[in-house]
Amino acid sequence: MTENGGAPRLAVFGAGVMGIGIATLAIGRGMSVVLVDVDPARLSTARERVRGELRLAHMMGALPRGGPIGELRLADSAVAAADATWVIEAITEVAELKAKVHREIASVVAPGTLRVTNTSSIPVDELAGEIPAPECLVGIHFMNPPYLIGTLEVVRGPRSGDSAMSGVQDLLSALDRKAIVVGDGAGFVTSRLLHRMINDAANVVEEGRATVEDVDALMEGCLGHPTGPLRTADLIGIDNLVDSLSVLYERTGDEGCRPSELLVRKVAEGNHGRKTGRGFYEYGVR
Repeated sequence: MTENGGAPRLAVFGAGVMGIGIATLAIGRGMSVVLVDVDPARLSTARERVRGELRLAHMMGALPRGGPIGELRLADSAVAAADATWVIEAITEVAELKAKVHREIASVVAPGTLRVTNTSSIPVDELAGEIPAPECLVGIHFMNPPYLIGTLEVVRGPRSGDSAMSGVQDLLSALDRKAIVVGDGAGFVTSRLLHRMINDAANVVEEGRATVEDVDALMEGCLGHPTGPLRTADLIGIDNLVDSLSVLYERTGDEGCRPSELLVRKVAEGNHGRKTGRGFYEYGVR
């Protein structure tokens, strides 16, 4: 319960792949969610997409069957998050846009409200330096799909306060997720390791040394990678992957993080992975 006696409420900013997935996880755990996006086209399909993800999550046993389903509200303004217990920003991986959204969030929520940035690579303190009350900001790297992956990377920035970290524990307990807290820095742990590996895998294909299928088969069969790096790229979203690699390259200067020409070409062609029906592999449209 919240301090004012009401049930906890979650606001999610961004109705893209990750925002929809996070909303699905929360609703499937009985939580009330307001999903905020300024794009009318995304909002118009959001309810149907969440419904589809809920069906899939229940089929896979990733969310409890027969449990309470939380209420979903849709909104096009930050004002809708004013009464939120927790706020998660899950927009595109562009630091300037994220900072803008967090300034809007900070202007409407109650003082002390936990504000989360869902980011795969942007340092939390980079955003904290651009927004009010940076002590309320924490990073969480939700993996895709959020309702299927039970362990989350939680990033404590240098300015993240104890109260915010306690709020994260409350939020993740309500979502039945396990937190592993790591230090701040470009790419944190998971993206710093995984995205560089995917980039190398794409370079191997571009150089003609192996096919997509063979790269994944070798990584699965020899090294135990559950899906292979290039199938994983399709799941992440190749456009999101290129954005994340660009952040890593700009902030670390690591040439291994310079986005592969093959990845960049796929983004330009609109082949972003599962969400577009084609990436390194082809997918049927659900």
